[in-house]
Parts: sequence; structure tokens; C-alpha cells
Amino acid sequence: MDKGRGMRNAKIVLVILLVFVLGISIGLSRSRKVSALTTSVYEDLKIFTDVLGLLQKEYVEETNSKDLVYGAIKGMLETLDPHSAFMPPNVYREMQEETKGRFEGLGIEITLKEGVLTVVSPIEDTPAFRAGIQAGDQIQKIDGESTKNLTLMDSVKKLRGPRGTKVTITIMREGFSKPREFTLTRDVIPIRSVRYELMEKQYGYIRVSQFQEKTEGEFDKAIKALESETKGTIKGLILDLRNDPGGLLDQAVKIADRFIESGLIVSMEGRREDQKMKFYAHSEGTLARYPLVVLVNAGSASGSEIVAGAIQDHGRGILVGTQTFGKGSVQTIFPMKDGSGLRLTTARYFTPSGRSIQAKGIIPDVIVKPAAPEEEKVVPPSKPPSEKDLERHLIDNKEKEKTKKEEVKERKPSDPQLERALDLLKSWEIFKSTVKTK
Repeated sequence: MDKGRGMRNAKIVLVILLVFVLGISIGLSRSRKVSALTTSVYEDLKIFTDVLGLLQKEYVEETNSKDLVYGAIKGMLETLDPHSAFMPPNVYREMQEETKGRFEGLGIEITLKEGVLTVVSPIEDTPAFRAGIQAGDQIQKIDGESTKNLTLMDSVKKLRGPRGTKVTITIMREGFSKPREFTLTRDVIPIRSVRYELMEKQYGYIRVSQFQEKTEGEFDKAIKALESETKGTIKGLILDLRNDPGGLLDQAVKIADRFIESGLIVSMEGRREDQKMKFYAHSEGTLARYPLVVLVNAGSASGSEIVAGAIQDHGRGILVGTQTFGKGSVQTIFPMKDGSGLRLTTARYFTPSGRSIQAKGIIPDVIVKPAAPEEEKVVPPSKPPSEKDLERHLIDNKEKEKTKKEEVKERKPSDPQLERALDLLKSWEIFKSTVKTK
């Protein structure tokens, strides 16, 4: 019996030894792979530290190590897409202020498009907007300096500045025979995310200029105000997302959620598993299902494209305007210990039907081009003069009142996209009442 027990013990010891040896061999194999990868990275970093050391030791002037490291990080991120960037502490602070709704500058969202500094959209009621800067404008120079070799962050720094200071930008636009200079005065840019008004006493109009921390709350207040003015009988709503460059993803999803009762709003696909996310609509908080028209244009990007794409895919409303910008990527902000920040593209997003918007944009259901700028409008042929064209001609009182009203009416700029949206809502109402009558 002792002999048998001894044999069993020997076998157990042998199995334990085999497992131990096998574990060591697997561990060594894995450690060799990790070691090889780590060694490769460290070899590359060694080159960096060698260069840094040489610069500090041999360069003709004394260097600042932090400036050199920041410059190296910026250069590294320039090898990626144009939306990934390193933000030094001052730029990172400005970015945080912007999402809260206030900063100083010109009021334009910019990007690098095929290596060219391009306007995504001007922000409403800002120096850039009032000067006539448009989505798609190419900024060739800032204060006489070419933007060709500037990074996106460098360009942002040059365009921003204290209120009251001036900056001259050289713009090339489709239809321009040569670049034109625009001298703008920087100002405080208090971005009111949501504006609204009641049109013809029964149609609501809501403009979302950018998705910020307070957008959801401001939007809900606008809806309540419109419902109060119409005593709960809004006949249709126009959601204006033109020149909306995007902003906070969660706010864009919440606005889309107001119109969609159930189903997918947007999905995200990244390299890591935790970057693969899906956002769904909730029935709670969904607005009444009145007719909806969404206005978009080339300045509608990112978050506004998420909202427009979700509404279009769910058939919840009609999109009117021109093709959107086509920014279908998601950026994550990583704060650094020294107060700087890293903006990194971490995922792509897709509409509920699986469409990628990246570099494609969203095509509206009804294409309506904007009104041409004053300088581009065709001058009508001259007509023979009449009595009213003569200087000091007599005008009766009724004619004076009529002229004043006409002048006020003429001052309001033409907006064919908004006019078409309103016509669609009216047509829907007429169609609905006609069908009921029959």
C-alpha cells in the first residue's frame, strides 16, 4: 500500500514539475515577444533622446527643453489626420472656454482640407460672419504670412487674440478671380447656442449654431416658448443647422433624441473595444411628431451631420440646402499633467443606416443653393428713366409710407433655403387638409 501511495505521490510531483517547466517556457516565450516590442520602441526613443541631447549641447544658442519636446510632439501629430493636435496649456484653456460658450477671436471654425487652411463655417453674429466669410473659403495668408506650412493649432493661435486687435486674412473663394484681403477686428465671441422665433404665427424656427454644454437646456426652453406662443399648436418646425461646425457629441445625440422615438442615432467604431459605441433614442422627452424640415449646408459638420443623418435615415424630416462638410470622425481630449492637452481622433461615426459621412457629407433631400453675395449678383439691364427716377420729384404721403415699408423689406437679406423650408411646411399643411377633405 505504501508502495502504491509513493508511486502516486511521485506522479503528482512529476505533473507539478511539468506544469512548472511548461509555465516557465510559455512565460519566457511571451516575455521575449514583449521584450522585442519594448526594445524596438526604446531604440526609437533613444534616437529622440540622442537628438535632444545634441541639440542642448551643440546647438549655436541655448535651447529650452520643454519647447523642444512640445515641438517634437506637434511634429509627431502632424503625421496623423488634421483633427489630431497637441494643445499647449494656453491653447487647451481656450478650447475649454470655447465649449462653455465664450472666447476672443474672429468667430470661425477652421480645418486643414487637402493641406489648405479652410473655413468650415463662420459663427453667427461674429466679426467673421459680419465680414462675409463663408464656409469653404481658403485662408491663404494671415497678416501677410502664408498658411501653407502652419499647423492647425498655429493658425488658431494667429487668428485668436485680445478684443479690439485687428488681423488681416487673405481669402480665395470659388468665383474670385484673385485672392481678397479681409481686415477683421477681434471681439469677444459669446456663442448663444440656440436661437428661435415664430414664423407666420404658427411655424417654429430653431437655429443651433454649435453644440455646447448648455445646448440641450436652451433647446428645450426654445421649444417650450414656441409651444406657449402657439398655445401648443405648432404646425411645423424648421431646425437650422447651417454653419454649425459641431461640438460636444453628447449634446448632438440629445438633440437628435428629441425627434426620434426609438432606434439607433449614431454608432462609433474605433480600434479598441471601448471605442465601439452605439447611441440609441429614448421615447421619454420625444417631441410631438409635427412636420420637420432641417436646413444644412457646406458649413454643417460633425455633430450637426450626426443630427441630420439620424433624422434623414429615420425618415423623421426633410433635409433642405446643400451637401454638408463631411467630418465623420470623433476626437477625444486627453488632459496632460502639465496643463496641456491632446486632441486625438479615436473613432469614426456612422449614421443609423451604416453610412460613413467622412469626406462624403450628407446630401439633402431637396437641394437649394444659397443666395449669391451682393458682389456676385448679376446687375439687371438698365431701363428707360421714369418720373420717379428724377431728382426732387413729388411724392404724396401714401407713396412715402409705401416706400418706407419697401425699404425695410428690401434690407432683409434673401434666404432662399429658409423660404423653401417654410414653403414645404405650408405645402404639407395644405396637402394634409386636402386629403382630409377628399
